[in-house]
Amino acid sequence: MTRHRVAVIAALGALLAPGAHAAGQQPADQRRVDSLAAEVRALKAELDSLRAQAGHAPGAGQAKRDTSATDELAALRAAAAAAAGTDTTQLKADTTGRTKFVGRERSQPQLNPEISATGDVRAYARTPGPQHDNFDPREFEIGFQSPLDPYSSTKIFASFENEQVSIEEGYAYWTGLPGHIRFDVGKFRQQFGELNRWHLHALPETEYPLALRTYFGDDGLAGTGISLYRAFAGLGTQEVTGQVTLSGSDAGLFGGNGRPTYLLRLLNFWQLTRSTYMQLGGTALYGTNADSSLRTKVGGIDFRLTWRPPAQALYREWTLRAELFARRKEYSGAGATHLGWYAGTTYKLGQRWIAGARYDYVEDPLTGLITRQAIPSLTLWESEWVELRAQYTWAQITGQPSTNEFALQAVWAIGPHKHETY
Repeated sequence: MTRHRVAVIAALGALLAPGAHAAGQQPADQRRVDSLAAEVRALKAELDSLRAQAGHAPGAGQAKRDTSATDELAALRAAAAAAAGTDTTQLKADTTGRTKFVGRERSQPQLNPEISATGDVRAYARTPGPQHDNFDPREFEIGFQSPLDPYSSTKIFASFENEQVSIEEGYAYWTGLPGHIRFDVGKFRQQFGELNRWHLHALPETEYPLALRTYFGDDGLAGTGISLYRAFAGLGTQEVTGQVTLSGSDAGLFGGNGRPTYLLRLLNFWQLTRSTYMQLGGTALYGTNADSSLRTKVGGIDFRLTWRPPAQALYREWTLRAELFARRKEYSGAGATHLGWYAGTTYKLGQRWIAGARYDYVEDPLTGLITRQAIPSLTLWESEWVELRAQYTWAQITGQPSTNEFALQAVWAIGPHKHETY
């Protein structure tokens, strides 16, 4: 607005003042006041027009968008800095527009591990002979899992079994090491074959295969020590695992002398079709007992073939697996080799029902007697929290009458890890 227009408005105000009216105005003065009033109205209309044009100018919306984008970018940068720990305090506006103080300390619930619990209870009926121990609270397991830092994590599983409490597994592991190596240290179930690594409640049958229990003990092969794992690509996928442990097996494998045992495993994996994959593995285990000149060697070959159509994976799946074990105990260079094997299959009938069957064969290393078993089963996955199974076992030891066993199993789980294999 120009100085001339400001002067006009000032003069008009002076003329319209109460003192001016009191003095009485001439007709010429009245005409001049009317003219000035008309000019003021015109100036006001022009000012309103300029304001309207400024509000709808193309650059105005863009300026608002730029300002909004800048504010949003600043908020993202502040959030990233807070998440990275570079900014422990920050002023933040709440929904009412008021500014409040926000602390960026780590939330205490984030420090807590993931906790899971699993129950495994079974009921039996046997023939021939009187019934005994028909109900078995087989195992209750509590698992704790958590990342320790950006480089390592831990898993700890406490088992309540046969009225005893033990640490089934407790180890820390590092991934992303040089050479893409995974490193484990602690107590863990060892990577021998297909099913030894699995937890008991996650098996496709109620028990581990008979050969595995005969040669490694009822709970399978586990030890305390270190493990190195590496995967390689080319002509499929190859995995190499090496472990040095103090064996905790209750099968008298190494005489319980506290000497280290050595395990080496090679696994090959091939994706045959979009729906089918196959894996073939070999494992060698070696340990000594110098006091009794004992050398123990166990070798194994395992095979698995799985068909799982991607579009029907919830409803259709077929798996065939088999393992062969060879155990040799040498005293002063002499000893005998005993064999055991199993072959099993599972087929998913629908989203909830799974039919299975397994055949076991094992040579007892102490008596030399051969035991054979046939085990059909039917499993109902009621949900990811509850699994129910009915199983029949026919067994025969060389020279003895066959036995029959009917078993019902209920497995339930709470927490983020349902029926975890390992």
